[in-house]
Amino acid sequence: MVAGLLVVGSGWVLVTGFFARSELLEAQRDLETLRNTVAASSAAGAPAQDATGRRERGDALARSAADHAARAHRLTTGPAWSVAAYLPGLGAPLESVRGTAKAVDRLAGRVLPAVVRTVGNLVHDAGDGGGTLNLSALRKAAPALEHASSQVAAARAETRALPSRTWLPAVDRARARLLGKLDRMAPAVEDATTGARLLPLMLGEDGPRRYFVVFQNPAEARGTGGMPGAHAMLTADRGTLTLTDFGHDSEMMTTRPKVDLGAEFTAMYGRNAAVSMWPNSNMSPHFPNAARIWSAAWLDKSGEPVDGVLSLDPDALARLLEASGPARTSDGTLVTADNVVDISERTNYAMYADALERKAFLLEVARAAAGRLITAAEDPQRRPALILRLYEVLSDGQMTVWSAHRNEQGELESRPLGGSLPQGPEPYAGLVVNNAAGTKLDYYLDRTLDWYSGPCTARGREVTVKAVLSNRAPSSGLPAYVTARLDKPFYATRQGDNRLLVSYYATAGANLIKATVDGRTALMTPTFERGHPVYTFDIEVPAGGSRTMTLRLLEPWSDDPPTVLNQRLPRPLRATLHPSRGCREQ
Repeated sequence: MVAGLLVVGSGWVLVTGFFARSELLEAQRDLETLRNTVAASSAAGAPAQDATGRRERGDALARSAADHAARAHRLTTGPAWSVAAYLPGLGAPLESVRGTAKAVDRLAGRVLPAVVRTVGNLVHDAGDGGGTLNLSALRKAAPALEHASSQVAAARAETRALPSRTWLPAVDRARARLLGKLDRMAPAVEDATTGARLLPLMLGEDGPRRYFVVFQNPAEARGTGGMPGAHAMLTADRGTLTLTDFGHDSEMMTTRPKVDLGAEFTAMYGRNAAVSMWPNSNMSPHFPNAARIWSAAWLDKSGEPVDGVLSLDPDALARLLEASGPARTSDGTLVTADNVVDISERTNYAMYADALERKAFLLEVARAAAGRLITAAEDPQRRPALILRLYEVLSDGQMTVWSAHRNEQGELESRPLGGSLPQGPEPYAGLVVNNAAGTKLDYYLDRTLDWYSGPCTARGREVTVKAVLSNRAPSSGLPAYVTARLDKPFYATRQGDNRLLVSYYATAGANLIKATVDGRTALMTPTFERGHPVYTFDIEVPAGGSRTMTLRLLEPWSDDPPTVLNQRLPRPLRATLHPSRGCREQ
């Protein structure tokens, strides 16, 4: 009798497992088709008249995927599967199959509908006042997205708890693929939830909002990316955006912001007059510091308070212009996704010998590009692709946002778009460069960072950090404005030499054992920023040369690799982590 039940139970598991696999494959096909449909609707220039049809196809595909996933889940439940999943040595892959089917059912049935509806409302519908977004629909979607976010988090946790190594490799690979997708999906849905809560308010649903916009130029490095250059005022009123009050950095030089950022900030940046000198106002990599200075500077200049600050660089502008299409300045210059970075960071210095003419040209570039983006946001054909690019830029931290409203800022600070230097005990490695010469040579700066974890001792984990900075500027042919030194060093320099303040932000609680520059001992005392010990080198990097900084540190015990700060300069940081055995294994 028992043997017969085992045979019948085994047969039932095999048959239902086969059908469950078929249902999951069908759900996967529907989801892939849905992804392609959404991508097509987000492509620049997608016909607006097809919006209703695309939405209906998307809804049908979402329902079909949910139906297939629900059937797969039902097929892998019941007594036979419950017993088989707990058989010693044999049940692990069955447990993984059951858990995978449950997770896919949760996603397709409880997450996908809310996301599809929100995307449809966001990219296809205009607001009641004719704005670029349907703010009312977005606000109403917030509760459903909150629920969807919690469901993704639950599915992620349940999938991570499933057996990862069973006797059936195909099942292990399926679990790994699902977990990878959930790891990408969880922050995306959480971001969408935050956007649904914040965007209606920040885009003026309850009254106009004003934001000071700053365009950074990474050709001269600063902590948040590049020196603050052109600026403008963005007004959001019920989703409708307008840009006014364009100006260049010279207009902000005489401002005297009234803002107190605390004793820690003063100890770190006071000698560089970061609050009172506009070019040094964003030496800190913590964007809210720069934003508070900039908002106070605008108040001092205009007498008008702002609701927040936005900042972006030419690379972010290029990604947005991919979706909006090119812009044209008043003198006929075509500004495209392909040339805006080069125009802004390199060729403008050769085009104009006069500094005021050059700044006026860059202001025209910023005005034309920003105007093109706003026009595209109001265009139903361009809006989906632009929203997608905007999300990518914000998620990557290429555009940063600060709000003067405490509750909104509390949410922004925890996300990449907030540009915040994180606080906490987690391992951290931050290499931050500030140009100290006044040159525009950081367009040619290469940076590498190698992080090595060493043995764990009773005092903590030993860490070695090696940072190499290389000046790749050509030896001749650069405009004088690019190579001119404003620091007036007491030592002799050549054209193309550069001076940098290079700061390493270590894990909270770390202590320095030894620091060297090109093998020679460097004596230093750390300053602190948001709990991180900061070790700063003042170094001269000759044209065509490199400098190597090495730090040996003792950090608190941890088995985790560090989070690496990504300071966005023209040439990306090449960071390599070299972990050793964890502290628990030693």
